[in-house]
Amino acid sequence: MAKRSISDLDVAGKTVLVRVDFNVPLDGDRITDDRRIRMALPTIQTILAGGGRAILMSHLGRPTGEPSDSQFSLAPVAKRLAELLGQDVSFATDVVGEDARSKVAALRGGEGGVLLLENLRFHPGEKKGDSEFAHALAGMADAYCNDAFGTSHRTDASMFAVPQAMDNRPKVVGLLVAKEIQYLSDVLQNPARPFVAIVGGKKVSDKILVIKNLLTICDSVLIGGAMAYTFSLAKGEKVGKSFVEPDRVDLAKELLAVGGDKLVLPVDTHCGDDFSSDCNKQVVAAGEVPDEMEGLDIGPETATQYADLVRNAKTVVWNGPMGVFELPPFDAGTRAVAEAIAESDAVSIIGGGDSAAAIEQLGFADRVTHVSTGGGASLAMLEGKRFEAVDVLDDA
Repeated sequence: MAKRSISDLDVAGKTVLVRVDFNVPLDGDRITDDRRIRMALPTIQTILAGGGRAILMSHLGRPTGEPSDSQFSLAPVAKRLAELLGQDVSFATDVVGEDARSKVAALRGGEGGVLLLENLRFHPGEKKGDSEFAHALAGMADAYCNDAFGTSHRTDASMFAVPQAMDNRPKVVGLLVAKEIQYLSDVLQNPARPFVAIVGGKKVSDKILVIKNLLTICDSVLIGGAMAYTFSLAKGEKVGKSFVEPDRVDLAKELLAVGGDKLVLPVDTHCGDDFSSDCNKQVVAAGEVPDEMEGLDIGPETATQYADLVRNAKTVVWNGPMGVFELPPFDAGTRAVAEAIAESDAVSIIGGGDSAAAIEQLGFADRVTHVSTGGGASLAMLEGKRFEAVDVLDDA
């Protein structure tokens, strides 16, 4: 999946239309986590350093399509981006309207070279993949750059129709997307072994295809989170009040049959009689959850076993927490796995979403190889899916 990168492009005097992922959490107009903005900085700075101009476009949340829906405006993002870049960032109050066109025309290189368009989803053409909308965006620039890995599994107009509309103009990946592809695609195709995957979270149904694909390429797939109780149910074991998916029991049975020794399930469970930190707690053998209790984390024996497998691995992929990591003491399993990954010499890839949040909160993000910025996109890549929005870009 090698693609031409922004670093391969001569951007001097050129305007580059960059699809970024600035879908950040907001509390009013305050950004509570600016990681996605910070991750886009290298690509933006590469364009500016090369003497180019950058038009940035992103979605934010799920607005109804009305620009008046101010809670979804990207204006606070423009302000924070200017602070991080240490220079002015122009902001267009529309996407392809009069304000956007006039501010594109006023763009200069270097210090005056960054413009952020208003929320793409304020325009109905974005989700529809509208050709006219795509051509209007494409007409603003000399080149296109996809640096929004978090939405690369989608075919929204800005992801797919816009690069199609660029005709013979360059269509490249940004530095962030290039890095995501390097780890989530290339490393998985030729992993150093032992290759261990850790899959947690609530629902088997969310990750059935991920588990199936990983079983074909991994040496071990370790299961945690609430999905473990659906596997217990499939084995005819006691799950108490634990969250299960009765309609996915047959799928769990299929995975158990296919996975064999590769599919590793918890050997003990940390239970509680209520969803709270001060509930009555008990550690029981897996499959023996009392009727009045629910499983809320893998048990200490499982945590030790999983940590040992991780420490001996050469490649580790982790997607999904081992328990209710936001509710101590049921964060112990997730913490043990995260710590083992941090201590490991393996190439370690954290697959976005709750796993990325956990590794950040636990302070281990700088001790792993790669933390993906896209939960849904990383899942799709772990499933082995191809991304049309990446395929349409120029090959290296």
